Amino acid sequence: MSGEDGTCPFRSWFDDLDVQAAAKVATAIIRMELGNLSNVKWIGGGLGEYRIDWGPGYRLYLTKEGDQLIILFVGGGKKRQQADIRQAGALLDEYKGRKAEAKKTRN
Repeated sequence: MSGEDGTCPFRSWFDDLDVQAAAKVATAIIRMELGNLSNVKWIGGGLGEYRIDWGPGYRLYLTKEGDQLIILFVGGGKKRQQADIRQAGALLDEYKGRKAEAKKTRN
């Protein structure tokens, strides 16, 4: 998801991963796209944390929109977990606000 400033925290993080880590993250994303959310722990407010038990303990933060759409917010390791959760929560709030504003504009 891109923020209002046009940046994409997840893309920036993903682009800095080494090849093996990027492959693990890409595999996790494919699994989620196929409906496998078994590694997701829902941590409140509609925010989920997908845990990758490899390397520094990578985490992907996401939300579900209906039954189909999963939006990735940020990724990180175990060391930055609390900061990443706060950032993901802020991005989720921003997304919900923009969505509500767009809905008002359409009506």
